[in-house]
Amino acid sequence: MIYTSIENEKIKYLKKLSIKKYRDHEDVFLIEGEHIVLEAYKKGLLKTLIIKDTTEFYLDVDTVIVSEKVLKYISELDTPQSIMGVCYKLKEKEITEKILVLSDIQDPGNLGTIIRSAVAFNINTIILSSSTVDLYNSKVIRASQGMIFSINILIKDLKTYLPYLKNQGYIIYGTDVNNGQDIKSVEKNKKLAIIVGNEGNGISDEVKSLADGNIYIKTNENCESLNVAVATSIILYEIDK
Repeated sequence: MIYTSIENEKIKYLKKLSIKKYRDHEDVFLIEGEHIVLEAYKKGLLKTLIIKDTTEFYLDVDTVIVSEKVLKYISELDTPQSIMGVCYKLKEKEITEKILVLSDIQDPGNLGTIIRSAVAFNINTIILSSSTVDLYNSKVIRASQGMIFSINILIKDLKTYLPYLKNQGYIIYGTDVNNGQDIKSVEKNKKLAIIVGNEGNGISDEVKSLADGNIYIKTNENCESLNVAVATSIILYEIDK
């Protein structure tokens, strides 16, 4: 069967998954592109495969075949990919060793890029503050290039969770461009947590007060600050050495 009408209830359901409240209610989210779909499939998280009717692509999951008109309706891209999917949301796993804590990151592209870098530099777990941009925003998924499926990600209230990490023996560092020690001088404790803050305001005073110290990246004096995704990537590279 090929779905050709955007008035079909199944198609309307798929379209609604572009809205956060529906994703939260259904506990699933949409993905686009062959690479990301395959990453989800390899992790056992692909619930439904969606393909354009002229596309030859097969995976052993429930499959919905749609016309180009319907694909454009479901997709959030100006030029839709011919392969999409519906995925189950990630399940929380046990935290281990190196942790990245993201406090109020708002740009989905930044979050996706940070997730990709975290996987590249062997971070085991990412903890998102409850007010960080939605993890399942389509721009986050695309920017992560499917790496969202390769790392443990938790969403927590940092005011209560950071003290818990301390009780578990973690050394916690905030990031501060003005005050702190050079990242290169930080002892790479096995149980290490790094907090990165909001693009414009950094880490709130309340969250920063829960850290054991602060770190910064030494840069040329002509550059006042770095993009948060770039800065985080550098920090992760340094602690992975």
